[in-house]
Amino acid sequence: MLFHLHLRKRLAQKHLEPYPARTPWLRFLDRIILLVGLGGPLATIPQIVKIYGSKSAADISPATFGAYAALDIVWIFYGLAHRERPIIWAYSSWLVVNTIVSAGALLYG
Repeated sequence: MLFHLHLRKRLAQKHLEPYPARTPWLRFLDRIILLVGLGGPLATIPQIVKIYGSKSAADISPATFGAYAALDIVWIFYGLAHRERPIIWAYSSWLVVNTIVSAGALLYG
C-alpha cells in the first residue's frame, strides 16, 4: 500500500488525484475504503451460519458462489500487481466467504 501512496505523490502533477486528497470527502474515502471492503464479506456470515447450522443449502447455487470465488482470485492478482491493499484484503475476504458458502452448498444442497 505504501508503494501506491508514494506513486500517487510522485504522479500527482500528471493525472492522478494528489495524496493526501484535497477535499475532506476524498480523504475520508481514502481512510474508510478498507473497512468498507471488509464489511461485505462480514455481511455474508449470517448466510454461512444458516447453511452450516441448518445443514441445508437447498436454495443456494454452488456454481454461482464458486464462480464468485474464481473471480475473486483474479481481483486478488490485480490488487497484488498494482499493490492495492484495499483490493487485496477485500477480495481475499470475499474469496474465503464465497468458498465457504460454495462448499456448504455442495455439502448440504
